[in-house]
Amino acid sequence: MQPAKNPEPQTNGGAKTNGFLSPLTKADGIAHSISRSPSPMGLIPLHTRYRNFIHRHEIPRKVLHVSIGFFTLHLYSRGIQTTQITPWLFGALVPIAAVDLVRHRSETINKLYIRCVGALMRETEVKGYNGVIWYLLGAYAVLRFFPKDVGVMGVLLLSWCDTAASTFGRLYGRHTFQLRKGKSFAGTLSAWLVGVITAAAFWGLFVPNVGPFPTDPEDAFMFTGRLNLIPDTVKNLIGWTTDTVISGPLALGVMSVVSGLVAAGSEFVDLFGWDDNFTIPILSGIGLWGFLKVFG
Repeated sequence: MQPAKNPEPQTNGGAKTNGFLSPLTKADGIAHSISRSPSPMGLIPLHTRYRNFIHRHEIPRKVLHVSIGFFTLHLYSRGIQTTQITPWLFGALVPIAAVDLVRHRSETINKLYIRCVGALMRETEVKGYNGVIWYLLGAYAVLRFFPKDVGVMGVLLLSWCDTAASTFGRLYGRHTFQLRKGKSFAGTLSAWLVGVITAAAFWGLFVPNVGPFPTDPEDAFMFTGRLNLIPDTVKNLIGWTTDTVISGPLALGVMSVVSGLVAAGSEFVDLFGWDDNFTIPILSGIGLWGFLKVFG
């Protein structure tokens, strides 16, 4: 009677390499979700050493993500305009993107890069591009091409709603139904709730307390505490005569709920497979701008 063989380790369909799972190719159809696997694959040593802290819960990455929102508010409170921030974002983008291009052409440089900033990376970024590049691009675009309040909100929704969706989606997503692959009801609901709170705090507390600045552009604020629930053009078409303008806490409440929906929708949508650090601020900016253009 021969002794039973040890079962083959699970490789998820990939090849076995030094006891770690090897990266799956795009042909496997799940390359986008490799970095969210419960166990690291040995691509980034720190992920293996600090499996829960860095790989599973992504604490350093999330701390950086969240801190950008607070730093944005700090700059806002000092009267620094969005047009003054965008050159710095572009100035940071160029060398970071250049380093990424160089490291993909040199294994030695790539290993050194991973050793230095591996705690902030996902394993998909070992062979792909750093998420910071997309973060800078998204923040640059929303601050450059949208009014001041919409641009700042776009950055805040990226900073906080995306982090909330990721955190609570991983913690409680398995207890709720899946909206689509990789997106749970728990994560999307968290993004909506944080979006509501963020909008209420920004437009209801932060902006009034900080106050306008002499250097603010004339069209800096799209939301001024008033909403027209039925646009004048529609009222003229249907002959509506009753006033439909709301203001104060009611208008803020509606704006906050809409902001939450915009945040959740932006986080939920997969736009051509692009990085959500780029798509969330862009889609959030478009959503808020479009709503306020019609109802503001």
